[in-house]
Amino acid sequence: QVQLVESGGGLVQAGEPLRLTCAASGGTFDTYAMGWFRQAPGKEREFVGGIARSGINTYYANSVKGRFTTSRDNAKNTVYLQMNSLKPEDTAVYFCAARLATQQHYISSWPDDYDYWGQGTQVTVSS
Repeated sequence: QVQLVESGGGLVQAGEPLRLTCAASGGTFDTYAMGWFRQAPGKEREFVGGIARSGINTYYANSVKGRFTTSRDNAKNTVYLQMNSLKPEDTAVYFCAARLATQQHYISSWPDDYDYWGQGTQVTVSS
């Protein structure tokens, strides 16, 4: 059983950066592929970015590509989402998720593929 706790959300102005952190416990962190998702009010949960077990492979939604970067520190059981050039449309609750992955390079953009979820952290971008 893996527990995930996100932190780092807040209120920022458009164009400013923000870094989210997801701390994992209760599992062998480097056996899990990690994903970031977000959900705005009245909208479905959407994929933001993902990172494979080793941290070498990453994948992003087109809406954030070039602005957001995800990374992980397996020694610290932590995954990060660096968000630059934030826009008001990035406003949402951001979640990290984990999936046990047998393949080193596995990443999924589908929420249903993930086994464990954090409670989310609110990101609000003002114009």
